[in-house]
This record gives sequence, structure tokens and C-alpha cells, in this order.
Amino acid sequence: MGNDTAQTGHEEQTPVLKIAIIGFGNFGQFIANGIERQGHIVLATSRSDYSEYCERHGIQFFQSMDAMCEEQPDIVFVCSSILSTESVLRAVPLHKLKPDTIFADVLSVKQFPRNLFLEVLPAGFGVVCTHPMFGPESGKHGWKGLPFVYDKVRVSQNGPQAEKCAQFLNIFEQEGCRMVEMSCEEHDRHAAGSQFITHTIGRILSHLNLESTPINTKGYETLLQLTENTVSDSFDLYYGLFMYNVNATEQIENLDRAFETVKQKLFGRLHDILRKQIVERVPMQGIPIKAREPAASAYFLPPGEKITELSSFAMAPQGETRQSEVNLEPTVTRR
Repeated sequence: MGNDTAQTGHEEQTPVLKIAIIGFGNFGQFIANGIERQGHIVLATSRSDYSEYCERHGIQFFQSMDAMCEEQPDIVFVCSSILSTESVLRAVPLHKLKPDTIFADVLSVKQFPRNLFLEVLPAGFGVVCTHPMFGPESGKHGWKGLPFVYDKVRVSQNGPQAEKCAQFLNIFEQEGCRMVEMSCEEHDRHAAGSQFITHTIGRILSHLNLESTPINTKGYETLLQLTENTVSDSFDLYYGLFMYNVNATEQIENLDRAFETVKQKLFGRLHDILRKQIVERVPMQGIPIKAREPAASAYFLPPGEKITELSSFAMAPQGETRQSEVNLEPTVTRR
């Protein structure tokens, strides 16, 4: 029996797929491990030389895409960065591939690669847009229960291409992924409200230079971990999430408005509390209301519309007598 067919006993199994990965960095290697675990053949090419790694892991590495495409893979899996995907795709020698080859991607945005594939690839080529919602860190102990989003953008309803597409998606299902079929538009809408916001908050927190303390709460430790996870990704990835998702700008604006709303609530309540302390103090026992002098404050309260930050409240100048330092005990008449 040939190398391209898996066999157990006398029962012939479905022929294995030949899957070519373009972009064999950390994520490409991570994906290749799962593909190999399911018994399929992995081909790889990348700008950097990963020939030693591939030799150790039984993967065929090619120095050029031309040489790899001559092997006529069933699936071409694009694992490049968002920013480089277009140039990578346009460099693929499509004429060397089979006319029913399926192209797939793993980008964190989906409408952009879908439109690019439909523009560049011949009509007979299959297009499957995928997004594994996990990576080398979150998936290091296995892929069970982790979401794998996919959209069969252009795949034959039956025939060899349909069978190969089903085999391809079955790799991730057999690895335990939670398979989520979703349109590219819906994915990008959800991703802008989850993944992009997560990266944005992490980037913002990184500028606060947060440090671990002896009294960390679980919530604070979560924020520290979030910061570490997001800044470990390249800024190009974050920029790609913003630039190539039409919903990202709206989320940035929503985040800005939400922050302003929270600040207004804080300073509005603070203004009300200080006004009560200064103007509406409860009379002290034993002192007639009319006999009381207006209470001074340790703070000068600016007009409400000028309260924009905590520095709006100035400490009383030194040398002035604070009301709290005045002896307010009631006078006792001796007889």
C-alpha cells in the first residue's frame, strides 16, 4: 500500500492529506503538530530556514514555494502574518497546483483573507477561512474544548474537493476542538468585541508598568497575565487586528466613550460628597445651628464642570486654620 493511505488490519482508511504550510514560525509549527498527530503529511516553507526542525519532526521543508507546490498538496494552509498575507498569496505559483486545491488561512480577521482569496485564486480552487481561537500557549496541553472557527467560503458540494475539505476540518474535530461554523462577517464582529478589546486593554495596561505585589488579588493577577500575554505578541499582530477588521474602529470609539462615562460618574459623585461635607454638615450636639461658623475644608471645591481629574482638588494652603483644629467643645458656665 502506498504512503498516502492509512491502513489498519485489512480495513483501508481514507487516504491521508498532503498539507502545505506557508509560514512556519511558532504558530505554523504548532498547527503542524496537530496535523501530524492525525496521520497526515506536512510540507512546509517559510522565509526563515526551518530545515533542521523539520528533519527532527519528519516534515518536508522546502526553501521555495515553487518547489513545495510541485508536490501538489491537497491543502495550502497560509499561516503568515496578517500584514504579509497578500504578498505571500500573490507569490504562490498557482499554475503548479492541482485545479481543485483548497486554500485555508489562520488569520485573526476573516473578511480580509476571504476577499483576497476570492480575488486571487482561480475559480476551481476551494476556499476555507479558519481561525483557531487558541495558540501555542493556550493549546500546549491539547486542543480539547478549544474553539475552532471556520467558514467554507467556496467548496464543492460533492466530489473529491468536498471530501478533502471534510477530512481537513476533521483534523481539528478529532483533536477535540469545539467546531464553530460561522460567516466571516459574524466572526469579525465578535472578534472586534472580544479579541481586539482584549489586546487593546492589555496594551493600555502595559503602559502603566504594573508590578506584582505581596497582596495581589486574583483579579489583579488576571490583569498581570493579560498584560504579559498581549505584549508578548508583536505590535504588527495588534495593528493587523485594527487595520483589517472593519469593526475595530467602532470598538475603539466605544471604549473611549465608556472610559469617559466612568470618569464622569466618579467625579460627579465625588463632587456631591464634597458639597455635602462643606455646605450641609449635620449640626454638632450642644451647639446651636446659628452659633456655628461655616466649616472650613481641607479642600477647595471647584465648580462641578471644572472637575476633570483628582488634581482639580487642591489642599488648603499651609498656615490657614482648619475647622477641625478649632476647639468646638460647648462652653460650661460655672456657678
